[in-house]
Amino acid sequence: MAAILAVLAMKAQSPMVLGENHAMLRLAQDKTFLLLPIQEKEEPAHIAMLDERNEMVKRLNVKLAVDKVDYFVPLEINKAQLLDITFNGDRRKTGAVKDFVCWREMRYSNSFDTANREKFRPLYHHTPVYGWMNDPNGMFYKDGVWHLYYQYNPYGSQWENMTWGHSTSRDLIHWDAQPLAIESDWLGAIFSGSAIVDKDNTAGFGRNAVIAMYTSAGSAQTQSIAYSADGGKTFTKYAGNPVITYNAPDFRDPKVFWNEQVKKWIVVLAVGQEVQFYSSSNLKEWKYESSFGSKYGNHDGVWECPDMLCFGNKWVLLLNINPGGPFGGSATQYFVGTFDGHKFVCEDDPSETKWMDYGKDHYATVTFHNAPEGRIVAMPWMSNWQYANQVPTMQFRSANGLPRDLGLKTVNGETYLTSSPSKELLALRGKKTKQPTEACEIVVDVKGSADITLSNTKGEQVTMRYDAQKQTFSMDRNKSGDVSFSEAFPCVTTAPTYGTIRQLRLFIDRCSIEAFDSEGKMVMTNLVFPSEPYNMVKVKGGKATIFQIEN
Repeated sequence: MAAILAVLAMKAQSPMVLGENHAMLRLAQDKTFLLLPIQEKEEPAHIAMLDERNEMVKRLNVKLAVDKVDYFVPLEINKAQLLDITFNGDRRKTGAVKDFVCWREMRYSNSFDTANREKFRPLYHHTPVYGWMNDPNGMFYKDGVWHLYYQYNPYGSQWENMTWGHSTSRDLIHWDAQPLAIESDWLGAIFSGSAIVDKDNTAGFGRNAVIAMYTSAGSAQTQSIAYSADGGKTFTKYAGNPVITYNAPDFRDPKVFWNEQVKKWIVVLAVGQEVQFYSSSNLKEWKYESSFGSKYGNHDGVWECPDMLCFGNKWVLLLNINPGGPFGGSATQYFVGTFDGHKFVCEDDPSETKWMDYGKDHYATVTFHNAPEGRIVAMPWMSNWQYANQVPTMQFRSANGLPRDLGLKTVNGETYLTSSPSKELLALRGKKTKQPTEACEIVVDVKGSADITLSNTKGEQVTMRYDAQKQTFSMDRNKSGDVSFSEAFPCVTTAPTYGTIRQLRLFIDRCSIEAFDSEGKMVMTNLVFPSEPYNMVKVKGGKATIFQIEN
């Protein structure tokens, strides 16, 4: 890629070196982008973008290349005229700033090549075009369009520089990348949150305005709002931010919803190892209502990204946790109960932990506001904090899991959350085929216990087993392909099936396997990185039908 960019783009001028860890770079004003060379093993350099009056227009942290270029990211010049750059790291090991390879490789360009260069980029899962992605944020449906925002680093493929990226879709499957939605300010980076359509203009920003509520993560974590008058394309931050403050280090991820009982907006926030509920009539002024979480569920990590789901007279509180997942790292737990607009009362035993997905790679799961037909549609981040920064991709990191419709099911007198592949996925089914491909759906009809093995000619394999007697389903990815990047990656994940499984739907993409019981009682999401696609399937105790995925 570096050679291609050198031909097509103009080289940047030499830097002004001001010390052993300090340099400045004057920017050309007739180009759109400065292409920054990235080296992932380096410490982030702190960059201030200054305008013609030497006022800061943006600040970011970028792992500028010292001796090797892994890839490039585009920095939009816009009104900036000068970069003020401070490097970190031990100069005795990295050498003199003037000799860093980044200066020789920086280029100006009016475009950025986003053609896929990753063999593990999914074919039918949502991914950022480039850069890092984690939690889904602010998801809503309006005028036939699904809006997906997400935690995004446009300046590298590891976590940093949190902004809201934005993608849109008309079918929940094919996604179009949109410009950045909300960027950091002096209150802090833009952490996770939610968005609603204010159809009755309760906030005074206009009827049907889209209002986002998010965590401003600076020296403290506070809650802010921004509004959009163009359907979620661009946002204006509210002049009265922050709208909620609290004296706690972990105070974040607001999920806003309307509660018809009290005729008010409710927000649920993750606060350390509990959640707090606040109410408001205008989305600007908030009143504390109650807290939930003490002695309930799993407390092995920080609680994050809550969501509240209404199923008639029952409510489900989704609560993501990191670490503390059933197989290490991050995962999504949930609680079933009632909510009266003031307080959530859980019907589960306090010592019980219910997991939404028993795979290793299902986290930060939240739902779309205003989904059509009364549906409750969720999407997870498909990774795990134990190794998310190390998975074997570089142009981008992380995908979202497939959209899933949620429901409730009673088993032996207890209520459980169900997850089923959203109906839009049926449109992906192509012709039946005899062998698996890198992107396919495998429907397995089982009678009693069953063993399913996916493999390739390299001897790499994933083994799944349904034990009808024990009522468990397991997936073994110890020999699935590349597992070397993290000791936490090779594992066997096991889920309860809450009854008999008669049919499994397995969604295979280039780097993932998602297994759904046809009734939604069991779901398991796991990443895999085979050196070549799995092209063989062996089923003992069942019959497999393989559909090509046509995206």
